[in-house]
Amino acid sequence: MVLTGTVSVIALAAYVTYLDFMNNMGHCNFELIPNWLFTLLPPLKYIIYTPSFHSLHHVQFRTNYSLFMPFYDYIYGTMDKSSDSLYEKSLRRKEESPYVVHLTHLTTPESIYHLRLGFASFASKPYTPSTWHMWLLWPVTLCSMMLTWIYCSTFVVESNRFHNIILQTWAIPKYNIQYRSKSPKQSINNLIEEAILEAEEKGARVLSLGLMNQGEELNMYGGVYMQKHPQLKVKLVDGSSLAVAVVLNSIPKGTTQVVLRGKLTKVACALAFALCQKRIQVSVLREDGYEKLDKLLGTKSEGKLVLSKSYTCKTWLVGDGLSEVEQRKASKGTLFIPFSQFPPKKLRTDCFYHTTPAMQIPLAFENVDSCENWLPRRVMSIWRIAGLVHALAGWEEHECGYTTSNIEKVWEETLKHGFQPLKVPTHLKS
Repeated sequence: MVLTGTVSVIALAAYVTYLDFMNNMGHCNFELIPNWLFTLLPPLKYIIYTPSFHSLHHVQFRTNYSLFMPFYDYIYGTMDKSSDSLYEKSLRRKEESPYVVHLTHLTTPESIYHLRLGFASFASKPYTPSTWHMWLLWPVTLCSMMLTWIYCSTFVVESNRFHNIILQTWAIPKYNIQYRSKSPKQSINNLIEEAILEAEEKGARVLSLGLMNQGEELNMYGGVYMQKHPQLKVKLVDGSSLAVAVVLNSIPKGTTQVVLRGKLTKVACALAFALCQKRIQVSVLREDGYEKLDKLLGTKSEGKLVLSKSYTCKTWLVGDGLSEVEQRKASKGTLFIPFSQFPPKKLRTDCFYHTTPAMQIPLAFENVDSCENWLPRRVMSIWRIAGLVHALAGWEEHECGYTTSNIEKVWEETLKHGFQPLKVPTHLKS
């Protein structure tokens, strides 16, 4: 068909989508398809398989061979007799209650494929901007956008286990562009608030706010929810203290000067203060940023905060707002260390780029089958780790709004539980 030019792009996309969806669904640890659907459409039972059907394929001898077409097992008598009863029993199983919830959101329409419930082949690799094969899936992408618009409710992305603690990741069905727009902010805040209250109802101990769910303009780093619900039992964590700790420990030893550039967030201001206390000079490239930090730190800057027009410094701490012009002015061999949620665009091949604040997770962390956004496998953003560490340590205070925890204490507690810092790049790829 390819040689004759008669292949259908839609049919090809549908076929790949179906196989990948079935493969993902078959490996779920819960039943996704409700019983009423099989009752309404009985033939479905013979052309799709369930996680319980798949589990018997592995644990029973010579049964449930035909995973993608159970019809043949019914014909040849190789279907396990307990398939239906196990399916119904799985549906009645009590839902696991999370101990920790990480609340994230979709970034782009294509990012749905990189979630665990998306395509396994995509989810197992770090997310990259749209590539050619994504264009083949535009009908599916359009459908997913319509579903998120119609459904418009937080959904569970994945569930992990660390020792005896269950960590669930929930996602808000909104994209970056919607977070940056002014009009839908109230609806986003409502969704976040509903997720917090749902987590409380399910008995979660901690809820961490990921990506743009903790923006200052959106909700004052989560502080508005604490003010609105002062009796909240679930602890809100924005991860700012651990973010500062990770960035500080990514700076090469012996560094005496850094450039601080980007939006002056809670993390950026805490970084500037910590660096000044360590007697490391903090150079700010823009006058408005310098004035804001100088007013905030005052005498606590120890005279280490300076306004500079020089681009010779080899270590840059960067956040949202770093311009392409500024990147190109950096000297050769400069190390860019992000303190923001999103990575900067890599424009320089003669410079080093570290990841956004993240750490390697311990081997005891179970059920990690997908990458978190642009991070490698078994590497987690510190905003996700921070909530888990908060729960493991049993801390009773919130870490949101304009308050921060003890940076050194948070760092030591994180290392104690087996999370490891990532290696900072020191040589260029040939």
